[in-house]
Amino acid sequence: MADSQDKPLPASPRKIQKAREDGQLPRSRDLGHAAAIGVGTLLLIALGPRVVERLRGVLASALQFDAVQLAERDAMLRQLTALAGQALLLVLPLGVVMILAALAAARLCGGWNWTLKPLSPKFGKLNPLTGFTRIFSKVQLIETLKSCLLAALLLGLGAHYLWDGLWVYAGIGQQPLPAALASTGELLRGGLTLVLLALAGFAVIDVPLQRWRNAHQLRMTHQEVKDEHKQVEGNAEVKGQIRARMRQMARRRMLAAVPQADLVVMNPTHYAVALKYDEATMAAPTVVAKGTDLLALKIRDLAAEHRVPVLQAPPLARALYAHAEIDEEIPGALFAAVAQVLAWVYQLRHAGAGMAQAAPQPQVPPELDPQQGGALRPRRRSTR
Repeated sequence: MADSQDKPLPASPRKIQKAREDGQLPRSRDLGHAAAIGVGTLLLIALGPRVVERLRGVLASALQFDAVQLAERDAMLRQLTALAGQALLLVLPLGVVMILAALAAARLCGGWNWTLKPLSPKFGKLNPLTGFTRIFSKVQLIETLKSCLLAALLLGLGAHYLWDGLWVYAGIGQQPLPAALASTGELLRGGLTLVLLALAGFAVIDVPLQRWRNAHQLRMTHQEVKDEHKQVEGNAEVKGQIRARMRQMARRRMLAAVPQADLVVMNPTHYAVALKYDEATMAAPTVVAKGTDLLALKIRDLAAEHRVPVLQAPPLARALYAHAEIDEEIPGALFAAVAQVLAWVYQLRHAGAGMAQAAPQPQVPPELDPQQGGALRPRRRSTR
């Protein structure tokens, strides 16, 4: 893997999405711990009196015995089972709420991400060489130092808190049960508050640190950006071959429509446009094929082979080629000129082969003839 200094470019959206699919997201364990302990502390503060009252009831029921229970062999087991159930009723809801708080903290840090890829076995991690590299990496060193600092801080706070309340702890054993439970709750709340403050301070630092670390790990080299662009857009040579193949297929389909055309207009060898008109299905004559140079000659030969009339009308051929696309209707300004040549075709069909009809020379508006200064309309696809 290239060093991070050799990756000057930020991660692309595609790489970020792929990293999310692989389970690589910025996650802050300190934020999750702070959220869970914070919610647990708030619940203990809010529900403290009820919890204490419930504990008093549990202890009172646990210390009650009678002669009948003493005579039964499984009395102790039933008593322990009942006490365990009551303890679960106290602890389980608190644990569920703390888990939900930790999940919400993860959502705030990196968002939801449902994937099973991190659970799949990765045998490459069993390699001791790569394992040593990960252990002594800069990222792992930062994580180790952060964990050691947090552990030292929590240990120091705990020792200080215990030392300051040493005489209070010693006096709890001499208090009545209700007072002892209340004092224990106060001490627990104070200790949890200190732990929460420490974790919250580390979370404020750890969240941006984890986001920076994740973005730093996903940075890309110039070559990776080029390779990704090729994967997304496709190799230029392959795309060129695909376009050439599509042009060939389009040309074959176009040439296959020439035998069904009503007329081919030529110029006389540079341009060729095949027209078809069906009153039942078309509102206006439609261009079914067109081409220049060799393709124009191919269209002419196909028309001659299938006895499709060919008209030498250079201005009309140029105008149709410039301003009409394949499978499109002709422009309205050329309706009159095309109507003349179609009328000539219909006369040829009805007159028979023995009676030749004079070929028309339709007039084309000068602004539609490219040779006379008419502008070419941008073409959406090429037939050459």
